[in-house]
Amino acid sequence: MTAAAGRLRAALGTGDGVALVPYLMAGYPDLEGSAQLGRRYAESGAAAIEVGIPFSDPLADGPVIQRVGQAALERGTGMRQALEVTSAVAVAGVPVVLMTYVNPVLAYGVRRFAADAAAAGASGVIVPDLPVEESEPMASWFREAGLDTVFLVAPTSPDERIARIAARSSGFVYCVTLRGVTGARAELAPGLEELLARVRRATDLPLAAGFGISRPEHVRRLRGRADAAVVASALLDRLLHGRDPLELLEAMVAACR
Repeated sequence: MTAAAGRLRAALGTGDGVALVPYLMAGYPDLEGSAQLGRRYAESGAAAIEVGIPFSDPLADGPVIQRVGQAALERGTGMRQALEVTSAVAVAGVPVVLMTYVNPVLAYGVRRFAADAAAAGASGVIVPDLPVEESEPMASWFREAGLDTVFLVAPTSPDERIARIAARSSGFVYCVTLRGVTGARAELAPGLEELLARVRRATDLPLAAGFGISRPEHVRRLRGRADAAVVASALLDRLLHGRDPLELLEAMVAACR
């Protein structure tokens, strides 16, 4: 096992407000720009950083993440380059969790990916199209390398499946706040509190809410219900339009406390 094991749980499960987990796309706006962004996020109070690995068929991602992912691919960002960005972000000292899909991992080689991700300083991996029921042997290679495997629960997940997901997850459980793909939203889904309560009954792992979280008031709504908030499209949309995402990140960090 590597030193990364347990870092996500420790970082997100402090019980002190809501931990913020900003997302960046490896290779956007370019390799150095994405690495620099991750380091700035860490300096601005992020508890952990999610690094997206660009993929041509990102089924869980909305239009903003699709657009920046495609741009990263067109600039030549592949798995090797994404792991270089991971290494450059990890030196900032906060845990890094990779967000990828099954096909890129298979194409790279599962065992090789697990070893190289751990060597790059990653603490865990999110693979949204990897069902918990079909997660072996991929998840076993992640465990062997000391990487947490983070599974997702959705508002449509029945209690028995939430229990299976919670039992197989490590690091934290990713709670998808809405039906559909990622993207900034004006309001959070009305059933969010119920979902978080259902997951909380199934596990003592930290709960991270994601998809649609884009405003400081969204983070405030999570206080006392979720341990962490994942913010992606709202930050990337600012970057797409030439605006510094740090202003929004810092406002959301302040709302976490």
